Amino acid sequence: MAAPARDELRRLHFINALFAHVTGHDLYLAEQIKGAITFSLTELETQTQAHPEFAATYDVAFNAAAARLLETFFADQPRHGFFHWDALSTLTSATPLFARAELMTGLKRLAPFRESTLLVTNLRPALLPPEKRATPRREREYAEALAYIRDLAAARTAPSADLRLLLL
Repeated sequence: MAAPARDELRRLHFINALFAHVTGHDLYLAEQIKGAITFSLTELETQTQAHPEFAATYDVAFNAAAARLLETFFADQPRHGFFHWDALSTLTSATPLFARAELMTGLKRLAPFRESTLLVTNLRPALLPPEKRATPRREREYAEALAYIRDLAAARTAPSADLRLLLL
C-alpha cells in the first residue's frame, strides 16, 4: 500500500515544481491541478487499479498531460518561451545523436526569449526501462545524458537569458 501513496506524493511534488509560478509552492493549489489532470485520466487510472502493471503507462500519460497543460499555459505568455522534449517520442530519441538534434531544435526555438522553460520528460524510462535491469552501464549512460543536457543548455543559452531546465 506504500507504493501508491508514494507515487501520489511524487506526482504532487512534480506538479508543485512544474507549476510553481502558478501555485507559489502552495501544495493545496498543486493538489487541485493534480486532481484536474487525474480526472482527465480517470479511465486509465481505473485500468491501473485493476492491472498494477499499467502503472508505468499511467505515469507516462500523467507526465504528458501535465506537459500539455504547461505548454497551454505558456502559449498565452508571448514573452516566455517553452519547449518540451519527450525522450520516449521515438525509439532513437534518447540516443546521443538524436537527443542533441532534438535539444538543439528546442534551444534554437527558445533563443529569442529572455525567459524560457525547457522541459525534458521520460529520459529515465528511455535509458533505464522499468522492465529491464538497471545495470551499471545503463545508470552511467543516464547520468551522462543528464550531464550532457545540462552542459548543452548552458553552452547554447545566452548569459542574459533565464532558462529553466526541468528534467522529469
